[in-house]
This record gives sequence, structure tokens and C-alpha cells, in this order.
Amino acid sequence: MEKQIQWYPGHMAKAKREIEEKIKLVDIVIELVDARAPQSSRNPMLIEIIGNKKIVLIMTKKDLADTKETEKWIRYYKKEGISAIALNLNNFLEYKKIISVCQEELRDITEKNTKKGLKPKAIRALILGIPNVGKSTLINRLAKRKATKTGDRPGVTKAQQLIRIDKDFELFDTPGILWPRFDDELTAKNIALIGSIKSTILPLDDLYIYAMEYLGKNYPYLLKERFSMELDMESDWLNSSFEAIAKARHIQKNNNELNYDRIIEVFFNELLAGKIGRITWEKADGTL
Repeated sequence: MEKQIQWYPGHMAKAKREIEEKIKLVDIVIELVDARAPQSSRNPMLIEIIGNKKIVLIMTKKDLADTKETEKWIRYYKKEGISAIALNLNNFLEYKKIISVCQEELRDITEKNTKKGLKPKAIRALILGIPNVGKSTLINRLAKRKATKTGDRPGVTKAQQLIRIDKDFELFDTPGILWPRFDDELTAKNIALIGSIKSTILPLDDLYIYAMEYLGKNYPYLLKERFSMELDMESDWLNSSFEAIAKARHIQKNNNELNYDRIIEVFFNELLAGKIGRITWEKADGTL
């Protein structure tokens, strides 16, 4: 096993307890993950809390991910019995897909209740996800539809508000939480590369080497388009990458030496801003 990386601020432990309380009150769970690293951005601790609740997996930021890989992930989750859809949450109308899929997932239960003579009630969903997967964006999109917050009543914390989307759909908001530690260093790297934890949690030079090697193998055309970089992965590709970025961004040498810190900084700034292109950091077939 690779080294564990500790990361667990106190407020996340509190959020976990609150989620455990709210899970009993909902019909379905909406879990948000980042389409660029769908599996790494799933919180195993949340999966445990969810238990047998029905779940809809929303793969956000599809506009930043590799379209073909996203389609493969959707098929992968379908085989696992999980309904997954990819969304660009900057598209105001896409939220409707979420409500539709939730309704479909609960159709059997709704029909059974109708046969029993029970009156239809609003679907109550709990939205979960790690930081920076677009949870706030999704909620803001929903809230713009004149949603009514009922979070001031007893039993609903300020941090976890019940938002009424319409007469048929209600949504519990929850803080984004990470798990206590990353047992798998590869998961930590993927999470850092999508910006869900600070890249400084890991040695930045190691993260650069990992990212550049992955891009060189899987997305060489993006490196060529962005930095005029052509890497020979069988030779000294690392130094070639430094030299290409320095040349493309006119980064001056220090005492006739490449300014490695500045080169790495420029690379990550452009990567996290989505300027390098559509990248998926893990593949549904498990290959690197």
C-alpha cells in the first residue's frame, strides 16, 4: 500500500454527523462527482453512509472531461446498478435531467404507494459530494427557480437547508466533505488535479511528473496544441516538458538554469483553469 495522506479538517467531521442524521429523512441521494476523476471523487465514507438508499450519480464538469471516457464511465456505473448522468451545470436547463432521473428511480415506490391509496408527496433528496464538484452551482441553479428555503425550522441546520424546488421535489443541501485520509496516493493525485484539495497537500514536483507522464501517454495532442510540446516517452521527456513550457511562456532562466518552480506554477495554473483541454484522469477500464 502506498503512503497515507492525512486530510480531515474538524468541520468535515461535524458535517459527516449531520449527513448521517439527514439520510434517514430522504427518499434518494444525489451524489456529485467530477467527470474528470469519477471514481477518485467518490467519497467512500459517504458511500457507507448512503447504505441502501437509491442513488443518482451526477458527473459534473463534463465540459472539462474527455467525452469518450465520460461515456465509458456512465456504462461502467450502469453495470454496477447505478444511474449516472453527465452534466454541464453552467447550462441552466440541465438541472431538469436530475429531477427526471430521480423520479424514474423512485417510480416503483411511487406506484406502490399509489396502489395503497397514499397521497403523492414531494420527492426529498439529499445532495452529497466532495468539495469543488459543483454542488453550490447546482443548488444555485435550482434555487433560481423561486425555491423556498425552509432551513430555519427546527431539525434543519443552517449548514444543511431544505430547499423546495417545486411542489414535487425538495432538496437537502450539505457541506462538501472529504474522508479522513487517502489510503491510495493515486486517488490523492487525481483529487489534487481536479482542484478538490490544494495541490500543495502533495509534493508539487511529484504531482507535475505524474500529470505530465499521464498527459504524454494519453493526451499528447493537447500538450502539442497548448505548449508546442512533443514528448518522446521513451527518452528524457521530463526535461523536454520543462523546456517546452519555458519556451512557450517565455520563462527566463535563473543563472542559466531553468526556473522549474515557475514552470510548474504556470502548468498547474493553466491545468486547473481548464486551458489545456478536456482531460479525464482515470479510465473506467482501470488503465493509466
